[in-house]
Amino acid sequence: MSEASAAARARDVEADVRLDAYSRNAAVLIVDDEPGMRNFLSKALKPHCALVETADSAETAEALRRRCSFDLMILDIRLPGRSGVEWLKELREKDVRNDVIVMTAYADLETAIEALRAGAADFLLKPFRLEQIMASVNRCLERRRIARENFLLRRATTRKGELEEIVGNTAPVREVCDVIQRVAPTSATVLIEGETGAGKELVARAIHRLSGRSGPFVPVNCGSISPDLLESELFGHVRGAFTSAHSSREGLFSFAHGGTLFLDEISEMSLGMQAKLLRALETKSIRPVGADREVPVKVRVLAATNRQLSAEVESNRFREDLFFRLNVLAITVPPLRERIEDIPELATYFSHELADDLGVPPIPLGHEDFDKLKNYSWPGNVRELKNVIERSLLLGKLPGDLFPSDAVGTDAARGPVDAGIPLEWSMEQVEKHHMLKVLDHMNGNKTQAAKSLGVSRKTLERKLKAWKREP
Repeated sequence: MSEASAAARARDVEADVRLDAYSRNAAVLIVDDEPGMRNFLSKALKPHCALVETADSAETAEALRRRCSFDLMILDIRLPGRSGVEWLKELREKDVRNDVIVMTAYADLETAIEALRAGAADFLLKPFRLEQIMASVNRCLERRRIARENFLLRRATTRKGELEEIVGNTAPVREVCDVIQRVAPTSATVLIEGETGAGKELVARAIHRLSGRSGPFVPVNCGSISPDLLESELFGHVRGAFTSAHSSREGLFSFAHGGTLFLDEISEMSLGMQAKLLRALETKSIRPVGADREVPVKVRVLAATNRQLSAEVESNRFREDLFFRLNVLAITVPPLRERIEDIPELATYFSHELADDLGVPPIPLGHEDFDKLKNYSWPGNVRELKNVIERSLLLGKLPGDLFPSDAVGTDAARGPVDAGIPLEWSMEQVEKHHMLKVLDHMNGNKTQAAKSLGVSRKTLERKLKAWKREP
């Protein structure tokens, strides 16, 4: 088929052939060694899809696939070098699950069966009418849409015993989920490590829910409570224990009886309080402030930190004996930059979850949107992604100030930059840059800046001191 005849044929039927609305966000890869067929399909699909790419061989297609995620591939069986079926088999062995429409001019029943067994979603014999390929594309994209909606529905109605809190399917996330499922039924103390916003509390909640404990999950942020009040908050106090103690009060250990107490930002706890916590863990009992006897408690303790506690021990800011007591088993929650392929799933999940809360329709996130999200550095991790999706729902689109069109470029003084951040920067430098930027945006209001960053004011002030900036 010549390019001219292919273009004419596409124009003749364009008015009568349409793809479903879901195709507007779809990315399609066409793989065929015939220029006329590539041009014909490209011209037919480009008006309806977010992205259409073409390749003349499996090798070229593989290079495109590695750079970009496609919702659908249209693949010719006979290609120079590797055949379409051979490449399709390789993709399935790599667990690549894009829908694939296979087409050929030399088909027989055996070839069709081989292609379908290799994982093809549909099989078309050349020459075919445009209506046929469009109907096939519609079926594949509709099947993909239904699969995504079913995924979200399953998450909304998850049975007990499944990890609906943890969204993602990359290797680091699967590893975390495996550890959660192994440790949850035990009574072991767990130390959850990870950067701010990575999802440490979600891991703690998943452990509690899968533990089968009848008591509640009680979270407490050690960095947000004054050191003078933390002992009373955790252990309670008796009447008259201090000036404002007009009545006795139970602490969070007592409230969590039979359940789980989650101590977030435990590295912010003073050394004196660390000693009292260690005794409570060792004796399984607490002494309320001002009391003359200890009270037994049945509580599982989970702790979390965004710092390396081993380094804190070496710096004499954290007790070594408490570190060993907490570090029975450590779970490291990966930062979002180490699980980039989870971003489309996370963004889709947040879009539907937050849309219900805000009373607005979910925003249609397409291939280009996901590419923008993947190319951002995410210093605030999953929490920042969730906030961006919430802003996007209110704006009706991704916020342009976060994703400039030249997100990746070059700075003469600093070299390559990504979203305005030099690629050679360490995560500590990125964190500093982001926190100071947020603080300036809040006109120096530390309380509002800390709230936006998802950390305590105390944590923000400690970091500002470390960066030699007046708190």
